Amino acid sequence: MIVRLTGGLSPPAFVDTPPFRCPAMIPALLLAAFALHAAPPAATWPQWRGPTRDGLVAAGSPAWPNTLGEANFKKQWSVPDLGPSYSGPIVSATLVYTTQTVDKKTEVVTAYDRATGKFRWKQEWSGAMTVPFFAAKNGSWIRATPALDGDRLYVPGIQDLLVCLNANTGEVLWKYDFVKELATAVPAFGFVCSPLVDDTSVYVQAGGHFCKLDKLKGTLTWKTLKNADAMNGSAFSCPVMGTIAGKKQLVVQTRESLAGVDIDTGKELWMRKIPTFRGMNILTPVIQGDRVFTSTYGGTTQAFGVQAKGDTFSTRDGWSFKYEGYMTTPVVVGEYAYWFGKDRKAICANITTGKEAWRSEKSYGDYWNLVANGDRILALDSKGKLLLLNANPKEFELLGEVNVSKAETWAHLAVAGDDVCIRDLNSLTCFKWK
Repeated sequence: MIVRLTGGLSPPAFVDTPPFRCPAMIPALLLAAFALHAAPPAATWPQWRGPTRDGLVAAGSPAWPNTLGEANFKKQWSVPDLGPSYSGPIVSATLVYTTQTVDKKTEVVTAYDRATGKFRWKQEWSGAMTVPFFAAKNGSWIRATPALDGDRLYVPGIQDLLVCLNANTGEVLWKYDFVKELATAVPAFGFVCSPLVDDTSVYVQAGGHFCKLDKLKGTLTWKTLKNADAMNGSAFSCPVMGTIAGKKQLVVQTRESLAGVDIDTGKELWMRKIPTFRGMNILTPVIQGDRVFTSTYGGTTQAFGVQAKGDTFSTRDGWSFKYEGYMTTPVVVGEYAYWFGKDRKAICANITTGKEAWRSEKSYGDYWNLVANGDRILALDSKGKLLLLNANPKEFELLGEVNVSKAETWAHLAVAGDDVCIRDLNSLTCFKWK
């Protein structure tokens, strides 16, 4: 009998033996067969806005149902009595991570078992501040969402501190204090930007600049886009990476402008002024081909083109209309962007033409965060309600809603496989689609 072992063995092994002549091989054969049919790795939610940083679930995720209610959306576990936080939960194959500010003086990162919610580890450091009085209702606690990269977790502390932890044990691997290293003031609203991580580096808006650090050593590689507003400090928006006009680049929205940045050198490739009220550029920009989309508090919703001639980049006017997108970064499904505005209404527009498709008649809370899966959108309202929408460009179509918290829910939800993790101000809860 000729037995060929496949499934990743290199080179393939051929064994010429009569049937059952070599019983010692049977366990190995069974193990190889099992490996061929092993379950795929568990879906994860490793960073702000998910695996691809665009509010879309991982490819191959199970489809969501046509309704949302208590019959098909079940609480699995909950961790109560946490300190406040605006950080979205991070989900690995086995753990869920969350942050909190305790007693207005300490920042804590905690890991829980993804299946059961049981405590696994925690790490803490001194860190707290008081935001300006006009923003006091939004809280003086940790804000930015961490980023998970393999066995490392990158956590932004509110006082412009970036901490790298061992994701399995919580051990501190390095800290980078932007205030100390760059001789800047603690930003008035705290460290708000959620880190972006690639093969070698981590990128954040902190220390009054847009910065690149070595992700293993925690050393500064370059800084660029210096913020002119020293009092209020760094911006709120999070960087994204994409290919525009034929070049892979970073796109980052500062308090005053939106720019493309060379990944290796930090050189500014192009810049576009983005007028807004008090520098409240909060949305994460959305890249669609050679277009960049943004919407601002006190400004407009707009998309503009980026073009290149040789090594020189420039921007060109696209479309715009008077609408304040404020804080909710859109999800894009097909040719349409879906998001939520300062008027507390949902809105849909054609991202190619800028033509508004619809706006919801009903007003909701102050903020939504959005996750899309095919033609379904989950929207977490800041008042503790989760809504399921049909991504229908013809009309606002609500398929169902459930109350998920009595407390405010400002943190971005995390969706990994059929797990939905929600962090409200006081607790962390894992729900599951049924």
